[in-house]
Amino acid sequence: MSKQMIFTEIKKGYAILNIKRDPVNSMNLALWQALSSEVKKLEADQSIRAVIFNSALERPIFTAGNDIMELYAPKTNLERFQSFWKVQNQFLASLYNSRLTTVAAINGACPAGGTCLSLVCDYRIATPDVSMGLNEVALGLTVPEYWMKLLVKVVGQTYAEKIILFAQMVNGKKALEINLIDRLVESREALLPAAEETVKQLLKTPDSGRVICKNILREPLAKEWGDESRLAAESAQSWKLLSSPSTVKSLDGVFARLSKPKL
Repeated sequence: MSKQMIFTEIKKGYAILNIKRDPVNSMNLALWQALSSEVKKLEADQSIRAVIFNSALERPIFTAGNDIMELYAPKTNLERFQSFWKVQNQFLASLYNSRLTTVAAINGACPAGGTCLSLVCDYRIATPDVSMGLNEVALGLTVPEYWMKLLVKVVGQTYAEKIILFAQMVNGKKALEINLIDRLVESREALLPAAEETVKQLLKTPDSGRVICKNILREPLAKEWGDESRLAAESAQSWKLLSSPSTVKSLDGVFARLSKPKL
């Protein structure tokens, strides 16, 4: 199943992890599992020092975020949701503190889970048409606690509050201004070459000191984030909101919009 959604290109010292779950790279349980499994393989290979996350879709989409079917209570259940919640958050927490140098090559749409995937990376490069933000409240949902904490760390309290509380999505120019991304390229064609160029520059320094420093800086948050008992409590609380009539109604509206024929 993972081969249908991701494929990895091995280069000299680094890998390009391409995500391709048509039509919009929506992140369901299987995709999170595939990402987790593939990154573990890369981490176990000492010849691989870095990984670039890239969308292999033809459309201008990095990832549309979490698959709404994983959040829509009438089509899932508590057990499935708890598994989904645990897998995605433990993967993100682990990647945040990975020994690998990580780069997100962000093309176009990148809401919610896509933004969080990019946030846990060491370096973010994007196209001008990028659209980023933790916009869950637009659907009547809450943003996961550690996703919010990470956004605050990256862009600061003021910008994080505006993005989270008002479901703001920011473009490439604004993302660069607030340090949500590190570099802006002129086109999609320039994106992956720029990411590879960045990796090669970053890997000019040896790994030993960098990995230790990264662990000192990130291990406390990563450990708290991925704690199983905390995630179990958080997923139970989230399920209460997801299964409430008001949230179900809100997501019904999303399905209605998505099902409208494209003109």
